[in-house]
This record gives sequence, structure tokens and C-alpha cells, in this order.
Amino acid sequence: MQESHLNSKKSHKTGIITNVLTAALKLWLKTQVSQVSQLDVEIRASDRQILSGCIPWISVFGTHPVYQGLHITQIQLVAENIRINIGAVLKGQPLQLLEKVPVVGELIQSEEDLNSSISSALLSTALHDVLVELLPKEYLKFKSIAWKKINLDQSQATLFAVLADELADESKPTHLNISMTPDLLSTQELQLSSIQVKTHTGTLLEDSHKELYFNLGPDVDIQELTVSCGKLLCRGRINVNP
Repeated sequence: MQESHLNSKKSHKTGIITNVLTAALKLWLKTQVSQVSQLDVEIRASDRQILSGCIPWISVFGTHPVYQGLHITQIQLVAENIRINIGAVLKGQPLQLLEKVPVVGELIQSEEDLNSSISSALLSTALHDVLVELLPKEYLKFKSIAWKKINLDQSQATLFAVLADELADESKPTHLNISMTPDLLSTQELQLSSIQVKTHTGTLLEDSHKELYFNLGPDVDIQELTVSCGKLLCRGRINVNP
């Protein structure tokens, strides 16, 4: 991530409590993912600041973490001025946020990791929402969908899926090929354009002017979304609420 996105003021010299909190946070983060290759946590704070319930600056860097079936190639997060319930923590109670925390981050996902995530509930639900907007309801009625593969190539994403009729034992499945160009309409709106939907028997949708829009919500502020050959890059900010 560029220094301009994640740089921060230098903090006071760290002490025993800071080191203990760093180790505890790293351990907690490992419990939130099913696997991770590398995980680095840095806290810039003095013991006095932490004992007052404030963490001025914290950075988390990870490679190949898997969160709820979502495979991420690399992620880096930075947050500032985090207020926590330090009194309760010192009594052995769980750590809690006392205020909303804006987190600046960069996420990189390779095509390989994206395809490893295709069966996850997070990704498959998002893909299904796109499909529902593209195809007639009658076409999808009583159909099950299996996502097979995603290709990333020069700003365009191509999705491959198979539709099967749940009510017909001997029905032939429909192979779908869905191509689109994802982009940001604003920091909170995702736009899908240049959409084409083809099957093994013909074209279902081919409209260069067809566009879909998805609101990402008030807690999201995406600054960059780039699709290139074999890689997805996302930079921005997300609010973590107490």
C-alpha cells in the first residue's frame, strides 16, 4: 500500500502493556480466520495511552488469510484513535470498541484465490444477486446454480456457471458465460457495465448499454477498484462499528 494512504504520526515508545496487547490482538485475529500464511500486527502507543483506553495507531498485514471461505491474497489495514474498554479487558473481559473506527485498507485477490473462494457463502451470494438482476425471474425459477470459474482480464470479469432444473431428473443443464466490466460509480456505488450473458446454445443478453448498480452502504468508502489480468485490487475505507 502506498505510504500516503497508511502513513501516520510517530507515537511514544512502546512498553510492556503495548507488547502484551499486540500479542493478544495477533492471537485473536488468528482465531477469526481458518488459515493465514503471514500475520503482522503493529501498535504505536505508550502504555499510558493504552491504559487511558486509546490506541493511537494500529496496522495489520496478512498474506493468504481465509475468512469464512473467502481466500485473500494480501491485505493491509490501518486504524487510528481506537477507543476500547480497557478497564474491562484488564479484568479479563472481552475487548470491545467504544466508538466507530474508520479503517483504511488495501486488498489484493488473485484470480486463483478468487476461484478458491467461489463456493463461499459471501461470494456465491453476491454472484447470485448479480444473476437475479440479469436474467428473467421465470428463467431462474426452480433452477439451482453452480458457479464454476471466474476469469479476470483487462478490466473485465467473466463468470462461468451451470444452471440445472431442480424439478426435472433428466434435464440438460444450461452453461452460462457472463462477462462484465466492474467499476466505481462513486465511493459507495458499484457499477457493472458492458454486460453479456451467453449459453452453450446462444446469447441471452447482449447489450453494451446494459448497466447494474449496487449500493455498498454508508460505512464503505472505496477509492479504487481495479481489475487487471489475473488480479483484483481494492483500496478504500470501511467503518467498523462497536
